[in-house]
Amino acid sequence: MTIAIGDTLPQATFKEKTADGPVESTTDSLFKGKKVVVFAVPGAFTPTCTLNHLPGYLENRDAILARGVDDIAVIAVNDWHVMGAWAQSTGGLGKIHFLADWNAAFTKAIGMDADLSAGNLGLRSRRYSMLVEDGVVKSLNIEETPGQTTISGAAAMIEQL
Repeated sequence: MTIAIGDTLPQATFKEKTADGPVESTTDSLFKGKKVVVFAVPGAFTPTCTLNHLPGYLENRDAILARGVDDIAVIAVNDWHVMGAWAQSTGGLGKIHFLADWNAAFTKAIGMDADLSAGNLGLRSRRYSMLVEDGVVKSLNIEETPGQTTISGAAAMIEQL
């Protein structure tokens, strides 16, 4: 079942590359007592994710935080090495959290898993964004059209804040 507005995020553990090396974060440590914008991509370094989805959140980071958001995170079903390299290559390291859902546990638990084998990607995440307050989903924006970031992009999220 797909997560919905009003649902509490399930417990999960993510890995993230930081300046001090890899760090494990839990759902609680990332979301408890915080207002967080989360967006998910099918894969780091893929064209739409790298050229369209991520840049909007990096470019609008300050505007998003100025609206009372404590943090911004991107999630992908990739390992932390790939997510760290993507963060570094895009200038996002230290600006937003690049969370590796390496085994898709979180993605499956919220019903956002997608079989993208037809595109040679295997099991990945659907493209979405959500506003999470204290671990509870306050808004949820799921892209229905592959390759689009209209619903889940930063501009649409800013309008919801």
